[in-house]
Amino acid sequence: MSEWLESAIARAQGINDWLAPKRAHALELLANTKWPTRKTEAWRYTPLRPIERTQAKVISEKVALTPVSIADLSAIELVFVNGQFDSAQLPETLPEGLSISLGGDLDAAEQAEALSGFSAIKPERHIFGLVNDALAQDVVVVSVAEGVEVTLPIRISSLLSQGAESHTRVQVALATGSKLTVIEDLQAQGESLNTAFVEYNIAANARLEHYRFALQTGSNVAVGGSHFNLHDHAKMNSTIVGFGSELSRLDTDIIHAGEFADAKLNAMYLLDGKELFDLHATVEHAMPNGKTEENVRCIVADRSRAVFNGRIHIHRDAQKTLAELNNRNLLLSDKAEINTKPELEIYADDVKCAHGATVAQIDKQALYYLQTRGVSRSKAQVMLNFGFINELIDLMPNAALAEWIRPIIRERFAQMEVK
Repeated sequence: MSEWLESAIARAQGINDWLAPKRAHALELLANTKWPTRKTEAWRYTPLRPIERTQAKVISEKVALTPVSIADLSAIELVFVNGQFDSAQLPETLPEGLSISLGGDLDAAEQAEALSGFSAIKPERHIFGLVNDALAQDVVVVSVAEGVEVTLPIRISSLLSQGAESHTRVQVALATGSKLTVIEDLQAQGESLNTAFVEYNIAANARLEHYRFALQTGSNVAVGGSHFNLHDHAKMNSTIVGFGSELSRLDTDIIHAGEFADAKLNAMYLLDGKELFDLHATVEHAMPNGKTEENVRCIVADRSRAVFNGRIHIHRDAQKTLAELNNRNLLLSDKAEINTKPELEIYADDVKCAHGATVAQIDKQALYYLQTRGVSRSKAQVMLNFGFINELIDLMPNAALAEWIRPIIRERFAQMEVK
């Protein structure tokens, strides 16, 4: 166990005693888990030095931070500031059929249910899921009642000030036939450390529309995850947009725990400078007739580094599965680096599956053609970069979010040079 982690665990003791069983279980597992090194396959291309040398700490004093506004979007704001849930930013009245509770405010039976988590999703598979278990200051539980469609999205914002660390945990439960949109939004100022994890339990015939924006850059460190458990005929549609930082790592797990579950995952990350972004996406098809569509696109400039590991595991009983994984990458610099590893592990006979990955440089001929038509080199570059990922933006179901993110991405591209 690293010196940083031992220090962080010591600081977490005594915070919210109802979490003590979960914390003790995590500590026991951590004590028997080897801290990742460059020889650890899942961390081969992602060094942990930025975490081990971090000076970030828990800041107990209240800091006034508010999420960046998203034009034309009305949402239920669920805000964490430096790891602490800011209930003042939650509406006084919630839509009928929706409940949002702080774990410490639940009764004993409800706390026990929250501690049990969702049985098919095991965050201890990931060491930073265990770290989050050990260090979480509280758990927020979001529940949607059976048959309820929540028309307003829930925006989960994790805001960090300079020098802060945050270990938030949110559990979202969609009952049978319910519908919900969730936006995860990470925002950080300067050096900070965030291990935000969100778990989703999507019951039979429920629908989840999910977004995760990690647009912070600079010296912050973010290692977290989004975990999805789908039951019979459940559907999820997830979009991830990430910029790099000193270290950004996201573990996404999708579990097909019921028949006819349907999962879509579209991810795009855009890196510059010496930034690093690492996406590990695991899909477990445990039941028949499931469907997965996964598209990941990455653009890297300067000396930045991108890591992608996409694994789709088709279990023996998961007959009639349809699964497709596509990873496309664009290099803007000879010194940028992309490490991609798409995987299909199939134990069923009657399935239709495909996977592939490509790494290419920007089309110099297309760049030249646009310049001969009077388009400046910088604008031509933005146009080509945007064309590379615009298809995934067009697939975003929420038009307001798509229109909000487009100019942010254009500005990002304007800073990324072809070298």
